[in-house]
This record gives sequence, structure tokens and C-alpha cells, in this order.
Amino acid sequence: MDSTVNFSSGPFQWAPGVQFPDRMQVIDSIEAMSRACASAQRPLGLVPTMGSLHQGHLSLVRQARADNSSVAVSIFVNPSQFAPQEDLSQYPRDLERDLDLLHREGVDLVFTPSQTAIYPPGFNTWVNVGEIGEILEGEIRPGHFRGVATVVAKLFNIVGPDRSYFGQKDGQQSLVIRQMVRDLDLALDLVVLPTVREPDGLALSSRNTYLTPDQRKAAPVLYLSLLRAKAQWSQGVRDAEMLRQEVRKCLEEEPLVERIDYVSVADATNLTELETEDLKTIRGPAMVLAAIKLGIPRLIDNILLE
Repeated sequence: MDSTVNFSSGPFQWAPGVQFPDRMQVIDSIEAMSRACASAQRPLGLVPTMGSLHQGHLSLVRQARADNSSVAVSIFVNPSQFAPQEDLSQYPRDLERDLDLLHREGVDLVFTPSQTAIYPPGFNTWVNVGEIGEILEGEIRPGHFRGVATVVAKLFNIVGPDRSYFGQKDGQQSLVIRQMVRDLDLALDLVVLPTVREPDGLALSSRNTYLTPDQRKAAPVLYLSLLRAKAQWSQGVRDAEMLRQEVRKCLEEEPLVERIDYVSVADATNLTELETEDLKTIRGPAMVLAAIKLGIPRLIDNILLE
């Protein structure tokens, strides 16, 4: 049976020029969500999330609200993108808080499916994005991007958005989704917005809540290391290996960094590593990416060199 809830709570936080709806529909049925999206005013923007919302998510929602007549947000902790040893069961969840935040932002539709709705018994069809999903995060977390691409493809099919919104913080993920949209001829536009950061530079993430106070003080070293590479680039350094070494040197200076999973300087369009004699000189847009282990969470971040 379809489960659709009209959500209304508390006073709105008004913003100039934005017309908020009186009610927000919260839907957990695929069929009901597809019907609601089919009848929604166009254009329709979609913001896929795993919940535990922060200002990074809300920046995507606000842009979607500004760009579209209707806005849909999905909240689904996707099990297929977690490895067996990862934090699926501990991943932070607070649906009531998330719904209140989305209501205040004027969201029209919120999709909250169950795992069995998205992956019913017998499910065995996956989206494999090839090499771009097997390097960097894909190498550290085998199968991660297969899970991401599959669930995002399903959300696109269910919602049928005109635009979908992602954050640059997950730079590799945005490129994976862009490739999938292009290769499968999906009829929508992807909008990738800048990373939202704390005042000290730490990229917002739901997993930041895992950090101890001392680890939280140390965490901005990841962004600082990327800024060092960007400073070198701004001074004319175009040797990718020199930039990688600068990032590693900065990270190794922080004793609380337990492990450096990777430091990458790659082509910003396809993540081809700039490391051979023919490629190591940066000639076009590049992305510097790094991932570290700092206590319970792994932290990832990136910066663009354009």
C-alpha cells in the first residue's frame, strides 16, 4: 500500500523572493513517488542524499529551489555502496530532523524508500561505470561506485528529474555520475556545486560527527594540504609529482593522521593520473584529490586547478 504523508511543522524560515509550499509530501513508495513527480510542475530538480543533512546538502536544495518549479529530495542510506567492514549500521540517521530542515527550505517531495523497495528479492542488475569507478575511492572501496551509480540510476528513473544536484566535495562521484548520464543517454542536466566548508576549511560531511575533539582540530590539515598544492600551482609549478609531494608532506606533518590512502593530481574531466612523462605537466584543468584515515572516519577532499 502506498505511504504518503503531508508534512507540516513549525514556522517557515522565509527568504526573499522564495515562495514556500504549505505542505511537503513524504513518500516511501516507488509507485507513489513516480506518480507525484509525473504530476509535479516542471522543471523538477532532484537532490539525492543519504540523510543526516548538513549545510552542504542544504546548499544543493537551495540551488534546486532557485532553479526549478518543483524540488524533490531523496533520503536513502544505500547499502550497496558500503563494504562489509564499513559503517552502514552506524551511519548517522535522523529522519525527523531532516524532514524539518527540508520543510523549511520549501521542498515539495521527499522520497524515503526502504531497502527492500530499492533492492527487492532477486535484484541483480548493476551499473558498472568502468575504470573511473575502479581508481582512487573505487580501489580503496571495491564496488562502491557500482552501488552509487546503480542507486542514482534508479532514482533518476523513479523521479525523472530535469536537473540533479551534487557537491564537488565528492569530486570523483560527480564524474562517475556525469559519465553514466552521458553513456546511458539520460535526459537530465547535472549541476555540481562548490564544496561547503567549516570556517577552518574542513569540508562538511555527515561523518565528521565521528571525530573526537582532538581529531576535529587536526582535520583541517586535509584542506590545508590541498591549498599548499594550489599555492604551488599558482606560482607556476606544473609538475604534477611535485604537487603530490607537497600534499603528502603537509599531511605527514600531522601526527593524528593514521594513514594516507591516496594523493592524486589528475585530469579534472576523467581522473587520468598526471604521472607519465607525457602527462605529468599540467596543461588543462586538473583536480587534486586526497583521502586520509583520521580516527573512525576516512576524510576525502579535493580542489580544482583551473
